Amino acid sequence: MPEHSTPNNRVVVVGGGYAGAVAANRLRMRADIDITVINARPTFVDRVRLHQFVAGTGEVEVDYSTLLAGEVRLVVDSATRIDTAARTVELASGRTLDYDYLIYAVGSTGATSSTPGAAEFAFSIAEFESARRLRARLAEVPLDAPVTVVGGGLTGIETAAELAERGRTVTLVCGTTLAPTFGAPGRRSVAKWLSRHGIAVLDNDAVAEVGPDAVVLASGVVRSSALTIWAAGFGVPELARASGLRTDSLGRLLTDETLTSVDDDRVVAAGDAAAPSGQPLRMSSYAAGPLGAQAADTVLNRLAGTEPAVLSVAFSGACVSLGRRSGVRQLAGKDDNPVKAYIGGRPGAAIKELTCKLGVSKIRREARKPGSLIWPKGGTRPEQTVTAAQEITLP
Repeated sequence: MPEHSTPNNRVVVVGGGYAGAVAANRLRMRADIDITVINARPTFVDRVRLHQFVAGTGEVEVDYSTLLAGEVRLVVDSATRIDTAARTVELASGRTLDYDYLIYAVGSTGATSSTPGAAEFAFSIAEFESARRLRARLAEVPLDAPVTVVGGGLTGIETAAELAERGRTVTLVCGTTLAPTFGAPGRRSVAKWLSRHGIAVLDNDAVAEVGPDAVVLASGVVRSSALTIWAAGFGVPELARASGLRTDSLGRLLTDETLTSVDDDRVVAAGDAAAPSGQPLRMSSYAAGPLGAQAADTVLNRLAGTEPAVLSVAFSGACVSLGRRSGVRQLAGKDDNPVKAYIGGRPGAAIKELTCKLGVSKIRREARKPGSLIWPKGGTRPEQTVTAAQEITLP
């Protein structure tokens, strides 16, 4: 039987990551909302530090008691289906929760690879459980054994750099271009650091097959690999599709510019799994905070009978850490397109560390003072209709 809460407005937040936690705390701007967060883990995972967790240079778990306000109820479970007709959420435990509004903040996962052997022999770093398995396996691999990191985006670079700084022998297979979301000067800075630290960077080559102790490249070259780490792209959970809601080709929930589902105005999306107008923002903890706040604001406006604001988020760039003492802050325009300027070295590392700390501090600030999160606005995204969502290539 469904669990009935108070007669107040019931809002269920599915997902307790950066976006979901901000949204849940911000909803407390109204006192008559019963707020429930559904999350599969009992602790918050600071995903931007997973590469540190794997290398043994940092931890990622944060107790929700320090993040969520006391009025927010945490249900440790997994949502398996949203019944929009009945306005209920079905859970893996067999329980069912009622809602008046639902915030869909399920986040992202590691991309599913069709590369032969990847599922059997490669380790993902995209989620806590897979990163924990990787950390345990890494402890078994001799320090001088060859390690292959697949994926030349920021996650792959950070993982390769962290391991190399710890004395590992690392090859980074980029697929196409190293750090494709950076400008050319920023990419060169990253490449120089990787080269100085002995990392073999393979541009314009891909892994065609993964074995237990080697990888086969698309060029036909076979390279020894005692441990292969898969950091090539991200996917999203299938909950929206499983619930009969329309999604883009990756599975992100299709919404209008207020983050409201195109199928149901009681469902509002936030974070990596949102596709406003079929054109999502870059998956990032930076975007997650504003999206979580925007989703909460949309629900608050609906409850007040006022028109929600349209989405407006301006980017300023992206950061990559290069071990513990260096990094690159790539500057960008409001539309997230990189410019030539970047900040490297120790200043880049300091900016990156500050950025990581802000992801958690934004949540805590919303718990103390709901409605406090503000963000730069005015960024633009290419116009695209929700009826013809295209394939979107992730960095």
